[in-house]
Amino acid sequence: MKKTLVRRLAVLAIVPAALVGAIAVAAPAQAAAVSFTTLQTQVVSLSNKERVKAGCKALRVNPQLLWAARGHSKYMATTGKFSHTGAGKSSFVARAKAAGYTAPRSENIAWGYRSATETVNAWMKSPGHRANLLDCGAKTFAVGVVYSSNGTPYYTQEFGSR
Repeated sequence: MKKTLVRRLAVLAIVPAALVGAIAVAAPAQAAAVSFTTLQTQVVSLSNKERVKAGCKALRVNPQLLWAARGHSKYMATTGKFSHTGAGKSSFVARAKAAGYTAPRSENIAWGYRSATETVNAWMKSPGHRANLLDCGAKTFAVGVVYSSNGTPYYTQEFGSR
């Protein structure tokens, strides 16, 4: 059980000196055939429920963060690389700013979870993911889901400060 959990969750927290934010990572199973838009919407809804339950405000989806999140998920799904480092060695900050969003805060990623419930539950069990998700200082967010050619979903959740 512990070995499985360790394999399924890898947590990475990076706090650049000039940035208040963290990055976290999660991973596991094989996907069911649910549309990416359905998964995105469900992850947004479940994330907001967790935030409200913890005393934070629900977040609104930001289209620029959505662009950055979907782009990074597409990169991971296409290359099979599961990392916060994206195309051209980009960081989540660089990707959000390239999409026109000026106040990126943090990022969660995951892959392979069959449902939005599994994904959000895994993030909530991981200290780094949980901290990002329940950060009451976040004002906006977005979730991007892209399936790889073998049907594995890659998730990116971007948070912003404005």
